[in-house]
Amino acid sequence: MLVLYATETGNSLDAAERFVRQARSYHVETRLQSVAEYPLEDLPFESIVVFFISTTGSGVHPRPMNKLMSALLRSDLPSDLLDELHFAVFGLGDSAYEKFNWAAKKLDRRLGSLGGIRLTGRGEGDEQDPLGIEGALDPWMDKLFEELELDVSEASAKIDRNMLPSPRASFIPISGLATCPSSRPEGFLATLTRNERLTAESWYQDVRHLEFDFSDPIKYVPGDIAVVYPQVESGRVNAMLDRLGWVECADDVMEVHLDESFPWPSVRKLPERVTLRQLLTSHLDINAIPRRSFFEWIRHFSDDETERGKLEEFCSSEGQTDLYEYCHKVRRTIREVLDDFKSVTVPTRYVFDVFPPLRPRQFSIASSLRTHPSQIHICMAVVNYKTKLREPRRGTCTSYLSSLVVGSKIWLDIEPGMMKLPEDLSTPIICIGPGTGVAPMKAAIEERVTLGSRNNTLYFGCRSAGHDEHYKALWEKLNDTQSLRYQRCYSRSPRTENAPKYVQDLLRQDGSLVWDALKHGAWIFISGSSNKMPKAVKESLARIVQKYGAQTEEESEEYVRKLEIDHRLFEECWS
Repeated sequence: MLVLYATETGNSLDAAERFVRQARSYHVETRLQSVAEYPLEDLPFESIVVFFISTTGSGVHPRPMNKLMSALLRSDLPSDLLDELHFAVFGLGDSAYEKFNWAAKKLDRRLGSLGGIRLTGRGEGDEQDPLGIEGALDPWMDKLFEELELDVSEASAKIDRNMLPSPRASFIPISGLATCPSSRPEGFLATLTRNERLTAESWYQDVRHLEFDFSDPIKYVPGDIAVVYPQVESGRVNAMLDRLGWVECADDVMEVHLDESFPWPSVRKLPERVTLRQLLTSHLDINAIPRRSFFEWIRHFSDDETERGKLEEFCSSEGQTDLYEYCHKVRRTIREVLDDFKSVTVPTRYVFDVFPPLRPRQFSIASSLRTHPSQIHICMAVVNYKTKLREPRRGTCTSYLSSLVVGSKIWLDIEPGMMKLPEDLSTPIICIGPGTGVAPMKAAIEERVTLGSRNNTLYFGCRSAGHDEHYKALWEKLNDTQSLRYQRCYSRSPRTENAPKYVQDLLRQDGSLVWDALKHGAWIFISGSSNKMPKAVKESLARIVQKYGAQTEEESEEYVRKLEIDHRLFEECWS
């Protein structure tokens, strides 16, 4: 059985690994692989494939899935291409968003239309479920194993729950080496030349503008993504080493050997030789909110009867409500869990099983290469808040970036984004980017203005005038030179009675101008939080089409859908 996953944040990987462990407990041979690394030409020759697919933003599939979907959606594929393939799809999503589990639904339909044979109905995990994703995952896995005609009730077919699985890695000490060179990520070496706070010092949120220079040639276009490989703060690393009892061996050099049948996800290439300190600094996420699999591992490493009993309860189906209340509802971290369960001592050989990978973070590039040669700009909100436990939380990557001083060197990679600008500079563009959603809009507008285009409109929204109006001076300068039409609104500042509060209100206020631009072939770009804003913006667009285009409600909604189909409306949104 082949198990493929596509993920941005690691959720579908965690679900896929749980499925693989369950399958192996029934003595089913499995292979686990990311869809980004799987050779797609082999798919028609597989017997059984199980997919775990996350949905990101407003119905967008994860970027590692781009190649797979592009290949599967080709119109010249025969309808019986996959008629030997038995498949099942489990989606991970959040029903609070408009297009719930859209990526999984799209994949499931396409595999069926190419002749694939469903083993069971599509599973749809929901973050809004009181039990989280597991609320749908556990019964879906049981159903799938039944369809595979495995005798899941046969006690002899299962691995004893008290049996500790083998670790996915082994370590060989390397004597005679006092130090170990740091690992080199993928990408390009960048030098920080600017780290400037955009929001007022008195404002509660710290939003920063960062500029990086590159000595090697780089290529990107507006809409592309900067990938940052963060490092965990040394204080947090030292605290975790102390808690685990690894201080004395933290800097011992080891050679790592991974289980090829249960590979470590390649979010950052592991060096052949490494220390535990390097693993906790650059490769393992010790600040994460732990998933259920974390508790399934650490229950093996407690010698206290009471604590082990509670951990066993958290791992059971009946204990999922308690686990949600204890961990996820209050966003309790791995370190805080280990502080509560003081008897847990993790053997070093299980470090890759207990701790999730430290994933790179992605930021929309906020610059045009034509305007700023050999540079990449990032617009970033520093994650800093208090949980319901009143415990402070700082984002690993944003803390890392915000602490960098000018002259610091880090590794950045570049990934293609979803946005694409019209080739004809006379084509109008309408950019809607509230908050840090303005980042890719800055790239697009700079590119167009540098090339001589003047038919550009930006709708920007923030909370307070004078506090968080990002790049205000730039927009006003471009507006004054008539290279940009700049429209703004403030949701928390005093306003007149009919003043717009949000960007969707700004659009409706400019309804006749928006409709005129659409009649002239305008392209629309939406960027920002994927919760309510994108849906509200598209609803405003539909109402504009209905009012000024003299169309029915159904016709106007279809008009907006067709803008997306025709690639004249793009979203670059995140949760």
